[in-house]
Amino acid sequence: MEPSALQTLWFFLVGFLLVGYSLLDGYDLGVGCLFSLLTEKEEEKKTLLRAIGPFWDGNEVWLLTAGAALFAAFPPVYATVFSGFYLALMLVLFALIFRAVSLEFRGHDPRRTSLWEMGFTLGSWVPAFLFGVALGNVIVGVPLDAAGEFRGSFLTLFRLFPMFIGFLGLSTFLLHGAAYIALKTDGPLRDRAKKAAVKLWWAEALLFVSCLALSFGYLSWARTNILAWACAAVFVAALIVLNLAFGWGNDRLAFLMTSLMFLSLWGLVGAVQYPVLVRARETALSLTAANASSGPLTLKVMLIIAAVGLPLVIAAVVFLHRVFRGKVRDGDPGY
Repeated sequence: MEPSALQTLWFFLVGFLLVGYSLLDGYDLGVGCLFSLLTEKEEEKKTLLRAIGPFWDGNEVWLLTAGAALFAAFPPVYATVFSGFYLALMLVLFALIFRAVSLEFRGHDPRRTSLWEMGFTLGSWVPAFLFGVALGNVIVGVPLDAAGEFRGSFLTLFRLFPMFIGFLGLSTFLLHGAAYIALKTDGPLRDRAKKAAVKLWWAEALLFVSCLALSFGYLSWARTNILAWACAAVFVAALIVLNLAFGWGNDRLAFLMTSLMFLSLWGLVGAVQYPVLVRARETALSLTAANASSGPLTLKVMLIIAAVGLPLVIAAVVFLHRVFRGKVRDGDPGY
């Protein structure tokens, strides 16, 4: 059964919210992962915290909004994913909670600074990896029964292809974060971020090639998908330009390229998946935009709300980044 225009629109609206989350929370998750690896003194740590301070909590709202949109537009998908991936998602949730708590407590509890920094770092690494693992499972297929219920275990999620997607996602978060640090800082911290980005570039390229090779075995139906190949080509082009941007010392272009890499990866996922939202090992049991959506009235009412709310949210994001644009300097207010 083919999805209607309304169902298709909501398929891409949920995807848009996930893309927005990846682009925005992606750089501050990347900063959190690299926090202890790139900083050598307290002032550098404060610089990184001030670089993400105005943005990180607002960025996470995109994830909540995507979850809410999924619940309202495709409730069976929400039920399957949040029950089947329950333990993994609880790990992500607790990691994000400890990450937020650690950011706040670090500045008010100097005796346990190292503990809060560890919470901030681990709270960044865990979601950055598990998001990709979850996405890899949704793409390659999970064991579902006729009622759409997950019939695997926690270990079922950690198969070869989803693990590689998880590592590719983690690498992209790290690269995005390194590019953001280079964009927002100066001096030795910026130099270390650029050196780390060059190393991560090689990891990103190797992981992308590995995932592409594995997809020939795991995603045989996608081999002739022209749109997927076009998105893969955009990713490769962005990766090449990113390497050139590092050499030119153009931090803004480098950050734009890591953003384009995220966009092209999500475009590739959308091209491979549509109209499937959760692929089952038995294709007939897959949850799609056609068989797992809410009724037309719900989708129409939600569309009106989205048409009003999304432009406001996007305008707020643009305004916030314009107000806090430029390099972070010593003595700037914040953490």
